[in-house]
Amino acid sequence: MDAGAENLNAIAAWAVSLMETLGGFGAGVAIALENLFPPLPSEIILPLAGFTAAQGTLGLVEVLIWTTVGSVVGALALYGIGAWLGRRRMYAIVERMPLLKTEDVERTEAWFEKHGSKAVFFGRMIPIFRSLISIPAGIERMPLLRFTLLTTAGSAIWNTIFVLAGFYLGANWHIVEDYAGIFQKIVIAVVIIAVVAWIIIRVRQMRRNKAAVDETVSVD
Repeated sequence: MDAGAENLNAIAAWAVSLMETLGGFGAGVAIALENLFPPLPSEIILPLAGFTAAQGTLGLVEVLIWTTVGSVVGALALYGIGAWLGRRRMYAIVERMPLLKTEDVERTEAWFEKHGSKAVFFGRMIPIFRSLISIPAGIERMPLLRFTLLTTAGSAIWNTIFVLAGFYLGANWHIVEDYAGIFQKIVIAVVIIAVVAWIIIRVRQMRRNKAAVDETVSVD
């Protein structure tokens, strides 16, 4: 058995133990921690919670409610981190980053102001972004009630899909993780490509600007 499979089995065993000890509340705790620590995969915890409900250990509605509550609690914690960070600290950090400009942050803020509600809602259904989207929402101080409602709605949809898949697949609940893993890898690949492309473009811009400055100095 490779290390990846061992890690997945360890996470599954931990989640089962948590749910056996704390019931539906344990499922909520697991999902709250998944929001704070993205390496904990909801694609395993949620179907496993559905499978546990299918065995009669937990109620299906109970699982759906508690996992959604856990998602909201975890998201609110990250929102709080973003609010604590704030715009001033964010700009101070950006000014110290070699390839970033304050203009990048300003454009991001303008985009979030226009599309923030959709980003929070749909972001709850995209691996990686499920957790990260809460931080800019906190930085931009999205109204807390709106953030909570959008997070609850998006999380409820995501959680219901995976919990029901585990519930109806029974002992084959792990199949969900296989397909979800493919989706996650696609998202990661797209992010990596976008970041690499952005770095290349930014480095070229900096070189052109430096060449223009050097040419101006030489003419003078």
